[in-house]
Amino acid sequence: MTTAQPTTVAGVIARLEAIQAASSRSDGVACFARLYSEVTKAVNAELARSSFADPAFLERLDIVFANLFFDAVETLDRNPASTPSAWAPLFAARSRSGIAPLQFALAGMNAHINRDLPVALVATCEERGIELRAGSPQHSDFRRVNDLLALVEERVSASYVTGVLAFVNRVLHRHNRLDDVIAMWNVRRARDAAWVNGEVLWALRRDASLRAEFVATLDRTTGFAGRGLLVPTETRLRRLGGRLFGR
Repeated sequence: MTTAQPTTVAGVIARLEAIQAASSRSDGVACFARLYSEVTKAVNAELARSSFADPAFLERLDIVFANLFFDAVETLDRNPASTPSAWAPLFAARSRSGIAPLQFALAGMNAHINRDLPVALVATCEERGIELRAGSPQHSDFRRVNDLLALVEERVSASYVTGVLAFVNRVLHRHNRLDDVIAMWNVRRARDAAWVNGEVLWALRRDASLRAEFVATLDRTTGFAGRGLLVPTETRLRRLGGRLFGR
């Protein structure tokens, strides 16, 4: 059964919370939805209290962008073979042991920003009759949001490992902390690249064949990166720590 797409940011947040509620906390898609929900709440709060050149553009972009993720989730249920390649690694690994929650969250960010965001930018600009170009008021607003997203991502990512588990994590990964390497994934750089890819798509918007080919290439390369982010990082010592401390 297809669920109606959210038409408000509040609806987006509710849908993300529903995804979390329907899965275990360790489920890979739920891990991503948790991070995505917190980021969306922070952006929504900032839209309410800050002065942007075009807040309506940012709000609509948030909704169009989120619906691409929801579409991917529904495609997985209806026709798994048609799932976008960018999302396939996360969906396939969502129940796999040995993968840290932070890896799941960042793999989702990778798929959503690198594949979906350029598509959402073009769709939003077309809908609103705005030219997608660097230096525009919308681009300025977009880059202001980058700093906010980086702060929220850092805060939420840190919350995936807390308390006693944070101590165990530090001790057992003192010399081989793959979680820290993964956490170096930079949301600002990813969003800047997404804007550039959006401009390419915008330039190709009158050539449906080239546009589809470009999106397909983005899809494949993003999926390749996602598989790298989801390489299991658990060690025997870390698994022992998890058993000792009830992880």
